[in-house]
Order: sequence, then structure tokens, then C-alpha cells
Amino acid sequence: MSVVGFDCEVDACGMMCPLPLLRLKKALQGLNNGQVVRVLATDPASVLDFGVFLEQAGHCLLNRNEEAGVLYFLIRKGG
Repeated sequence: MSVVGFDCEVDACGMMCPLPLLRLKKALQGLNNGQVVRVLATDPASVLDFGVFLEQAGHCLLNRNEEAGVLYFLIRKGG
């Protein structure tokens, strides 16, 4: 398994929909295409919210996993 670095991190733990998605959108605005953001979230709805948004916006989900109730997403801006 390869380890992907990230350029910024968003900690949205404890926040409920739509706040994790709004934090992700704001973080992506500050990145260049090809840069990676890591998002930590505890809201299970984030999986669906992020999936739909990333597909529509053209960004790429590199990895998603869960550990001790925390969801970790690695997202590359601009696919």
C-alpha cells in the first residue's frame, strides 16, 4: 500500500452535515490542481455528501478509511 502525502488537513470531527462538506469546499478553494487535502469527519453522512460533490466537481477521492469512529478522506483537487 502506498502512502499519499497531503498538502492540508481539515478536522471536521464533531460537525454534522453540511459543515464537513463546507469545510472541504473551502479547503479546496485554497489549493492548486493536483494538491491533496485530508479530511477527518465523524458524520457518517460525509461519505455520501463527499462522494456526490467530488463526482460533480471533478475532484478525485484517493482513499477513504475509518478508524475508531473517525472517517479519513484523501482528496486530490481537480482529479
